[in-house]
Amino acid sequence: MNREKERYLFESSPVFRAIVSLALPSVLGQIILVIYNMADTYFVGLTGSDEKLAAVTVCMPAFMFLSAVANLFGIGGASVVSRMLGSGKRDQARMASSFAFWGCAFTAGIYSLGVFLFADRFVDLLGGSDPMIHLWAKDYLWIAVAAGGVITATNTLLSHLIRSEGRSLQASLGIVIGGLCNIALDPVFMFVILPRGNEVLGAALATMFSNVVTLIYYTIFIISHRRKLILSVKPKAGMFKGGIPRDVIVIGIPACLMTLCENISYAILEKLMSAYNTAPLTGIGIAKKVNMLAHSVVRGMAQGVLPLIGYNYASGNRTRMRKVVRLSATVSLAVSLFCMGAGLLFARQLIGIFIQGEGSASLSYGAAFLRILCVGAPFSAWAYTVISFFQATGHMERSLILALLRKGILDIPLMFVLNRYFGRYGLVSATPIADVVCCITAAALFLVFIAHHGKDKLERMALRDV
Repeated sequence: MNREKERYLFESSPVFRAIVSLALPSVLGQIILVIYNMADTYFVGLTGSDEKLAAVTVCMPAFMFLSAVANLFGIGGASVVSRMLGSGKRDQARMASSFAFWGCAFTAGIYSLGVFLFADRFVDLLGGSDPMIHLWAKDYLWIAVAAGGVITATNTLLSHLIRSEGRSLQASLGIVIGGLCNIALDPVFMFVILPRGNEVLGAALATMFSNVVTLIYYTIFIISHRRKLILSVKPKAGMFKGGIPRDVIVIGIPACLMTLCENISYAILEKLMSAYNTAPLTGIGIAKKVNMLAHSVVRGMAQGVLPLIGYNYASGNRTRMRKVVRLSATVSLAVSLFCMGAGLLFARQLIGIFIQGEGSASLSYGAAFLRILCVGAPFSAWAYTVISFFQATGHMERSLILALLRKGILDIPLMFVLNRYFGRYGLVSATPIADVVCCITAAALFLVFIAHHGKDKLERMALRDV
């Protein structure tokens, strides 16, 4: 993409077309990401073992922590890059991408080393204290997180940085390639290469090798387009100057904390649920993954339009910025309402894809839990849209408030309280309740912000002259 096409996409193209160009590939990439995460669960579920299913699900918070690291530097870096491009500061944008890359790789490396050294403690903290679950979960952590952690985090980071330049299709293609590769490799490792009984290990190997394929794709893309890309992975002294580290990290903190708190929240949910027995623990693990489909669309939409919002905010075209937010939020809300309806009407059928046996207790629990979780989807859609909006515009404080309100401040205390008085169903209900409160708060913060900062650059200048 040359500079003229880049400017047209960000500044002049019809808003709907710009959103489709940037958000559609991102949405498809997020859907593929969820599907390939579900593929592990589906193929492990074919074994008919609740313990193996639980081993995979309890590892998800530890695996998804890599996303928190990638979002810290990826979303922070994408926001800085897009706003610098909007201000015409291309050299600073290049340095910001370089800092984001090396910061992500180093942090993910430290985390992966910690998982390797303390795998047993990680598994126990995540609710895998049962001897069989613990053994399989440890295998998964060692391969998918300890061995493949840096690669996984780097892939997510590169997708954010490539998308920040308006190349959403190329950014999402890497995710799609990795996802399809994982889906293809899962049965090969689980049922062909490895002996029977090693299905969890096979799922971990498929995940790691698919991420290697994704990294190869991104490497080839960056090398072949190095003369056109702003993105740079060369370590230079300039990446520590001009406040770049501060700007990237400060903006990335809400995105990191939101993902981190999601993982902590899910880990606590699974830990509390494990006190009942294996069936509810397996059910909540499957219900969460199915419910992630609606969130993947919203997340993809928000990530796709983030560069568009940041660019137009920095360039002073606030009218276009407002149109982007309004249209993208409408699409996200419509999709989440559809997913909520599907979850309420077809919960048992959706959970039954992953849990074999019509009379299974874990199937019944999973269906009931999904019906509770999916109610929060439309409220979460708006909240996530506003969180991403504040990330794009560089307003860390508002984004941080909403991120912690959505996951951490409300839902974790609610889980303990509702679990005590209403049992396992009250425990799951904490999530949609927190989504409703966060949605209302997001609407209030957004309206106040638009009232003060929503006018175009020329309008603001005219008002000052009056």
